[in-house]
Amino acid sequence: MYEGAIQDLIDELGRLPGVGPKSAQRIAFHVLSADPADVNRLAGALRKVKELVRFCTTCFNVAESEQCRICRDTRRTNEVLCVVEEPKDIVAIERTGEFRGRYHVLGGAINPLEGIGPDNLKIRELLHRVGTGEVRELILATDPNTEGEATATYLALLIKPMGLTVSRLASGLPVGGDLEYADEITLGRAFEGRRAV
Repeated sequence: MYEGAIQDLIDELGRLPGVGPKSAQRIAFHVLSADPADVNRLAGALRKVKELVRFCTTCFNVAESEQCRICRDTRRTNEVLCVVEEPKDIVAIERTGEFRGRYHVLGGAINPLEGIGPDNLKIRELLHRVGTGEVRELILATDPNTEGEATATYLALLIKPMGLTVSRLASGLPVGGDLEYADEITLGRAFEGRRAV
């Protein structure tokens, strides 16, 4: 469509997850018209994240040192381990202020159609952590979709024989949602997870 550098930028932006061709074009033209100082800050932030950020050697969350801030926090309990798919899931759980245990990031979910099996995830590392004897409960907080459910089921089958309590995050209707807009699966889960009042 365009020549040279602008088309190269559009193409590179279009390779980012969730950025379609039109969004890539809009972002590219925004960058083109932006103040050079703003563009340099963005470029610097991109370089800095690649140079400084790595994965925690314990839980595989993002970190700027060997361990992430959560693994370094001595106030957290080692007895409860919450298993998530990606580091961004930790942020969502931390915002609730309800969880004071540790995390383990799998690095994805089992998805045979994409060629992702158990060996492609941090499951061996999870089994090693659980095998130390410190962990008493494992909370499976994978996404409530087909891949997340398959991953949670697989992990539950592996971990339950080890004598740990294995639980799954409840799923169902969101606060403020309307029943008429809920899909059958979400509504079904809401019925399964109902509690006494």
